[in-house]
Amino acid sequence: MILPHMSSTGDPTSAPGRGPVPDDSRAGPGLGWFEGLAGKLLIAMPGIGDPRFERAVILMCVHAADQAMGVTVNRPLDGVTLRSVMGKLGVDGAEAAPDQDVLSGGPVERERGFVLHTDDYETLDSTLPIGSGISMTATREVLDALTDSDRRPHRSRLVLGCASWAPGQLEGELAQNVWLTAEVEADIVFDDAHDTKWNRALARLGISADRLSAAAGHA
Repeated sequence: MILPHMSSTGDPTSAPGRGPVPDDSRAGPGLGWFEGLAGKLLIAMPGIGDPRFERAVILMCVHAADQAMGVTVNRPLDGVTLRSVMGKLGVDGAEAAPDQDVLSGGPVERERGFVLHTDDYETLDSTLPIGSGISMTATREVLDALTDSDRRPHRSRLVLGCASWAPGQLEGELAQNVWLTAEVEADIVFDDAHDTKWNRALARLGISADRLSAAAGHA
């Protein structure tokens, strides 16, 4: 793990994205018959009822019959940068890493780190392919690679924490129209224009953010 493995927040599993964190040993190909959302985006509908998920855009990393886990890609942590985190962890050459914000991935295990990156980087037995040219690695090795321009992936983003759902929970939320789903776009995952990611994700579905918000306000 990049950061010490912490316990869950203890939030009720009925709340969006706050179920138990999935077991790493089972995170990978062949998880079962229901993996349809891995590698796709969840887009929070207006009025979701939890400020931590208002206008959230979540990249789904695991979606199986018994677990679902994703990370929010449009919530930068105030004053927290990749270099500052690497410096605190004692990573040699941290100043050579990309100068970028660290994202808050969700309310579960907020001290646990994941690096989203393009699939031109891989560590044996540690990298999880997500889809659409994006992978995730959660070991110290990827941080070391980020300090080396010859070894690091073309694009990357450190995320702390995740959103996790109990079996059947996400499907229930989708049935209640809590989330929309869309195909992933690399820029939405990796670029720094966090304030526009929700609008851009909706635009991929041909939906105007202004019209959606107005319709929700009159529901």
